[in-house]
Amino acid sequence: MAKAEKFLLAGVMGWPVMHSRSPLMHNYWLKQQGLAGTYVPLAIEPKDLAEALRALRPLGFAGCNLTIPHKLEAMKIVDRVDDVATKIGAISCVVVQPDGSLFGTNNDWLGFIGNLKQQVPDWRADAGPIAVIGAGGGARAVCYGLMQEGAKEIRLVNRTRDKAERIAEEFGGPIKVLPWEQRHDALDGVGTVVNTTSQGMVGLPALDLQLDMLPRSALATDIIYTPLESPFLAAARERGNRTVNGLGMLLHQGKPAWRLWFGVEPEVTPELREMMERSILADL
Repeated sequence: MAKAEKFLLAGVMGWPVMHSRSPLMHNYWLKQQGLAGTYVPLAIEPKDLAEALRALRPLGFAGCNLTIPHKLEAMKIVDRVDDVATKIGAISCVVVQPDGSLFGTNNDWLGFIGNLKQQVPDWRADAGPIAVIGAGGGARAVCYGLMQEGAKEIRLVNRTRDKAERIAEEFGGPIKVLPWEQRHDALDGVGTVVNTTSQGMVGLPALDLQLDMLPRSALATDIIYTPLESPFLAAARERGNRTVNGLGMLLHQGKPAWRLWFGVEPEVTPELREMMERSILADL
C-alpha cells in the first residue's frame, strides 16, 4: 500500500461530465491504496479548456483525463504530446510534469487491449483477421492497439469511407478498408469483431450489422458500456460467440494514468468491476 506526503488531486475534464464513471473508479483506487486524495469531475466548456489545463499546476493537480469534446483541442494546448497520441490523433490523459509543463498521451488503446486480455486470456490479435466497425477516435485507438499486438489483417469498415481511408493511410500496415455495403461479409472468417461506433448506446439505434458470416469461435467486443450489453453483443452471445463489453476499457485505461500521475499502478479487481456495473445498472 502506497503512502503520499501530500493530498493527491486528479480529475476528468469534459462538457458535459457529470455522467462520467471515472470518479467512482479513481476514488475506489485511492481508498484501496490508502492514499489521501480525490478525483473530481471538472465540467469545462470548450472555450475555457486552455485556461483550465493551465490551472492544473497551480491548483496542485497531478493531471487529468480528457473526455468528449476535449481530446482533440487539448493537443494544441499541452506543451508536449508523445508519439502514441500523435499517431492516434487525440490525447486522453494530461500529466503535470515536475517543471510545471503539461504532457499529453493516449491510454485508450491500453484500456482496450488490457480489457481483452483480462476477460479473454487466450485472445490473440494475430489469431485471424479482425473486423473493426467505425472510424472515429475510438477506432483509431483500437487499430493502434491491435497493430501493437501484432494483428496481421484489420478490415476497417465505416459508413463514411473517407475517414476509414485516412486511418489506413496514416497507420499503414495491415489495415484494409472495405465499403460499408460489405460490412456483413467483412465478418467472414474473422477471429475478432470490434464495434467502435456509438450505435447501440442507450438512446441510440442498434448497430446495423448481420452476424450470419461471423464464425462461432470469434470474439465480439464493443467499446461502449451503457448498456452493459449492447444489442450487437446480445445478438453475438445468443448465437454462441464470446463477448466483451467496453467497461473494462475504461477501467484499464486508468491504470497507466495512475502510473504517470502517482507512480502507482492499481489493480482492476472483480470488486471494482462489480461496483461500476451496479452504478451503471442503477442509472438505466
